Amino acid sequence: MGQKANPVGLRLGVIRTWYSRWYADRATYCSFLHEDLKLRKYIKQRMYQAGISTIDIERTSQRVIINIHSAKPGMIIGKRGSEIELLRNELQRQTGRQVFVNIHEVRVPELDAQLVSENIAAQMRKRVSYRRVMKKAALLAMRAGAKGIKIACGGRLGGVEIARYERDVLGKVPLHTLRAEIDYGHATVFTGQGTSGVKVWLYKGEVLFPSRGAGGFATKAPGGFATKAAVAGGSATKAAVAGGSATKAPVVGNKPEGGS
Repeated sequence: MGQKANPVGLRLGVIRTWYSRWYADRATYCSFLHEDLKLRKYIKQRMYQAGISTIDIERTSQRVIINIHSAKPGMIIGKRGSEIELLRNELQRQTGRQVFVNIHEVRVPELDAQLVSENIAAQMRKRVSYRRVMKKAALLAMRAGAKGIKIACGGRLGGVEIARYERDVLGKVPLHTLRAEIDYGHATVFTGQGTSGVKVWLYKGEVLFPSRGAGGFATKAPGGFATKAAVAGGSATKAAVAGGSATKAPVVGNKPEGGS
């Protein structure tokens, strides 16, 4: 049996962060968690046609900040902000707290795995050939700048009697590389013949690890070695050397230059 992990959860704390960002003690953690799940489900169902990718939730003591990433922000905002104001009032009634809703536009929907999977599911619901839909979605993602994409569909594909699993891969999708920025999305197709599932893994490139210092991020040198940008604390820095060895910054008075 294959042991499959969610690519986003596998990279939490490395190159990805959490969709819910707040702190709670033991008494309130459970209620906050279930409230987040209810809010996401409600917003997704109410604004499904707006192409919502992700919903981030931040909390303070009496305030809830909801960031909605959507491919069609105009549908959520409405005419002169009427729809978003109505949505905010509904969420405030559900939570009993002050709610702020921020809308962020997804400029390239072809590079968002959740939107790609929902688009494939919508076309399969209209009885379009799943092979044609998968191939078209993969080509559009590669043209938009993706380094690789994997699409998997399972269920009674095409209305056949026996369920099966099919996938299409273009480019490379390094699932085991933690520095690889891989977006993951899934959607469910409900048809008269049964239920089918769509999963999408989308590889956008490598993200180098942020440095441990107070500022500065790791960058890739032309020779392929990782170099660390200068840190405002004056700590020793590494440079890419032709032989591959690391050199330390000059030391004055037994301390690196710029150190305290």
